[in-house]
Order: sequence, then C-alpha cells, then structure tokens
Amino acid sequence: MEWYASYLALGAFVGFFAGLFGIGGGLVLVPVLSFLFDAQQLTAQHNLHLALGTAMAAILFSASYSAYAHHAHGAVNLHIVRSITPGLLLGALLGTFLASHIAPFYLTIFFALFVYFSAAQMLLNLKPKPARQLPGRAGMTLAGTGIGVISSLVSIGGGVISVPFMLHHNIPLRQAIGTSAALGLPIAIGGTIGYIATGMTLHTLPAGTLGFVYLPALFTLAAGSIFTTHLGAKAAHRLPLKILRRGFAVLLFVLATKMLWKVLAY
Repeated sequence: MEWYASYLALGAFVGFFAGLFGIGGGLVLVPVLSFLFDAQQLTAQHNLHLALGTAMAAILFSASYSAYAHHAHGAVNLHIVRSITPGLLLGALLGTFLASHIAPFYLTIFFALFVYFSAAQMLLNLKPKPARQLPGRAGMTLAGTGIGVISSLVSIGGGVISVPFMLHHNIPLRQAIGTSAALGLPIAIGGTIGYIATGMTLHTLPAGTLGFVYLPALFTLAAGSIFTTHLGAKAAHRLPLKILRRGFAVLLFVLATKMLWKVLAY
C-alpha cells in the first residue's frame, strides 16, 4: 500500500504544478517514478522507458483537467490549438519511436540535461522578447512537430518549449500558460500511443503494464491529480508565480542531479 500512497501523493503534487504553470508535470514524474520503480524492483532494463511511458499517460489526465480549468478562465487560444495540434501529434509519435531506440544510459543523460535547461529557464525567469507574429499553417505544423518530438522524448506536456514559443510570437504570458496546458493533451495522446506501441513488442516487462505504461501507477497518479490540477489552474490567476517558479526550479535541479548521479555511478 505504501507504493500506492506514494503514487497518490506524487499525482497530487504534480497535478497542482501542472495547473499552476501549464505544464504536464513529466519533469518531476519521470525521475520520481524511475526511483519508485527501481525501489519496487519492477524492471532494471526498461526502468526509464517505463517511467517515460507512465508519465506521458498520466499527462493525459492532468492536461485535460488543466486545459478545462484554463479555458474556463478564458486563457486558451483556440486558434493556436487548432493550427499546431497536427504537428504535435506527429512529433509525439516520432519522439517515442526515437526513445525506444536510445539506450537508457544516453536517454537518462539527455533527460537530465533537458531538466537542467528547463530549471535554469524557470530560475532565471528567461523569456524571449516578443518579436514576430505567429507563422502560417505550415510553420505551425513544423513548430508543433519539433515541440512534440522533444516533449515525448522526455515525457512532458511541452510547456517549457511551447510557452517561450508563444511569448516570442506576441502571446500574453497567462494566455501562453493556459494554451500550453491545452497543447499538452495532443502531445500526451500521441506520446501515450507511441509508448504503448513500442513497449508492446517486448515480453520482459512486468505484470500490470500496457506497453511502457505501468497501469497501477497511472490510475493512482490520475486519482491524485483530479482535484489539485484544478486548484493549481485557479491559483495561477492569484498567486505570485515568480516565487513559486523558482522553488519548483530548485526541485528540478535536485531531481536531475540525483538521476545523473545514479546513472554515472554504475
């Protein structure tokens, strides 16, 4: 039961910050799930891929709740969602295919470096200057494909990439956060399908898995995030995001360092 309690608490924590920052939560989910799966001794060979797939499937729930809450506050730009979604779906599928062909050691290094980059971006509050208008349909599809590939490789909702992209194209910050929450849904759909499909070819995964998705963890994470994601989205319109963002960034640095230490120690 302690594992279910851990998943429930993790889902509640990540759900709140998913709603608060318009992110999918994978930057926290993947390393913590990896540690939990390792402690449970589920699988050594596919530990990271199982964490990536489960985290991506969990984003289906947190992104849905977060997108609904932000839409209720009028913070979702539906034009952007419609124009970029085809690219996001394609890119997310491509990313999972790439992830299945990368050894866990190198995938862990890539993930940790990406977390460092994302944490530095949050900690320093780096924002691109508004410099241009949104591109046309082809440009949005291309941008969505790139965002989808990277997002599914590290199992995130894409907020750390899509928010700067929108800010660079003159979208207001709170609308960029709300729209990013909505964009996490097509990324999660494409990524979840991809991680299930690539994992189904293996016969060495533990019981309770659907491809690279560990179902007991997934459903408990989802239960934990049901209420907190909505609370986070409401809090995004009231709380001092700068202070909270910096605290979240410090947590990301710690988790990424622990992942690197673990993989380099072997």
